Amino acid sequence: MATLRRVAAVVRRMIGVPDYENYLAHMRQRYPECTPLDRKTFERERLTARYKATGSRCC
Repeated sequence: MATLRRVAAVVRRMIGVPDYENYLAHMRQRYPECTPLDRKTFERERLTARYKATGSRCC
């Protein structure tokens, strides 16, 4: 099962899906008084931020 988790993590990084577990650890360490986003909201916001391009692009 651990191997499957590692493979899934690698695939998520390859396609640019942010790591929710790292986000939770960051929130616990830096902002313990705040309630973290749920996984679905976190991933939606990160992907929206990634693909909401501003500025000039060639394509």
